[in-house]
Amino acid sequence: MTSTQPIVIYPPAEDGGRRVRMGERFVGMAYGLLDIVEFLRLAGLESTDETWVRQSDAVEWRGGGPDMWEH
Repeated sequence: MTSTQPIVIYPPAEDGGRRVRMGERFVGMAYGLLDIVEFLRLAGLESTDETWVRQSDAVEWRGGGPDMWEH
């Protein structure tokens, strides 16, 4: 599965949440990988799972990788 839109996960905020952007649109504030998976499914990437989010080159992690959730 590939995405034609860049997926950007921003650094953790004060509360540990990370903004998620797909293309030009912010799709939500994630507090864990399952939140990101759900946002991407709602945006049309229906077969996305936690492993895909962790490993995909389509996901750009800013301010820490998939295990960084605290500011």
